[in-house]
Amino acid sequence: MSASPKPPAFDPADPLGLDDLLEPEDLAVRDTVRSWAADRVLPYVADWYEKGELPGIRELARELGSIGALGMSLDGYGCAGASSVQYGLACLELEAADSGIRSLVSVQGSLAMYAIHAYGSEEQKTEWLPRMAAGEVIGCFGLTEPDHGSDPAGMRTFAKRDGEDWVLSGRKMWITNGSVAGVAVVWARTEDGIRGFVVPTDSPGFSAPEIKHKWSLRASVTSELVLDDVRLPADAVLPEVTGLRGPLGCLSHARYGIVWGSMGAARSSFEAALDYARTREQFGRPIGGFQLTQAKLADMAVELHKGILLAHHLGRRMDAGRLRPEQISFGKLNNVREAIEICRTARTILGANGISLEYPVMRHATNLESVLTYEGTVEMHQLVLGKALTGLDAFR
Repeated sequence: MSASPKPPAFDPADPLGLDDLLEPEDLAVRDTVRSWAADRVLPYVADWYEKGELPGIRELARELGSIGALGMSLDGYGCAGASSVQYGLACLELEAADSGIRSLVSVQGSLAMYAIHAYGSEEQKTEWLPRMAAGEVIGCFGLTEPDHGSDPAGMRTFAKRDGEDWVLSGRKMWITNGSVAGVAVVWARTEDGIRGFVVPTDSPGFSAPEIKHKWSLRASVTSELVLDDVRLPADAVLPEVTGLRGPLGCLSHARYGIVWGSMGAARSSFEAALDYARTREQFGRPIGGFQLTQAKLADMAVELHKGILLAHHLGRRMDAGRLRPEQISFGKLNNVREAIEICRTARTILGANGISLEYPVMRHATNLESVLTYEGTVEMHQLVLGKALTGLDAFR
């Protein structure tokens, strides 16, 4: 019998050897996005966060377009046509820098571009998708309203016919990219059901005042959308979908990115805590040498890499066309919840330094409070899974 091959050395950065699951093309995508984030985001993001702004967002969007990160899992129209796993890896690396940057990319690609790609006419796709993929046009997605978040069926924004035109009236709230967008995908009630509309943001009656005084996602543009009798031509409507199936399909695609992205925030916080524990001395030795600290680090590593493994599994299912919305809820519920706990535990290891923007931990923790809520709250995903498990609908 030949000798068994010797296992590789233990890698604290990849304790389960998950890189073995990735193809060379996957690693190349990951390394490209990681390098871009290290150069263009990490040196500046603490200052952006402290000031509550994202300067140069249009330039950042063009750079993200140049590396193929916008609408990257879509095919044609200038999109990269990457795999779902590659898109997920990009989301992880972007959110390891900051949730606001990943949100910019998710809303652009998984919501606005995906809606046009999946439900739009050929003319709409040709007009908007190449420019959005290049980052020349930023998009936003108008679904949530001031009084209707988890229950989009109750939306009040309404579109009525006036001759051949449509006239939209209503308000949307908590819209990422809203005040810098060149195009908005807006969902509205009509006499025939809920429809999506492609709305150029220079249309008369459209405005997008920016929301200030946020304590989360501060390095991100968040706006209200106000539609005051916005007149659109007949061909502004997305022709291939009617009803909530449209926006919910977009949300599933975006939630999948969050499954990966949240693990990026968790990884960044874990790495900060691990580095700190190796060098910070108390009682005559590094705090990483104490049992309680090692227990925290071990538990954080277990949940972090379980979450990445879950994200990878869901990505392979999506690439095979076998991923169900309930499985995305499984991933979003688990990974965001565990990511917040990892950040909080990391903060305890850093002690008072954990609240300083010199370290990324508190920034990630506060960002994840938003990520926990958007694209479906904890309670909504629990009920999605509860219904799937029991066959009983507890939403109403």
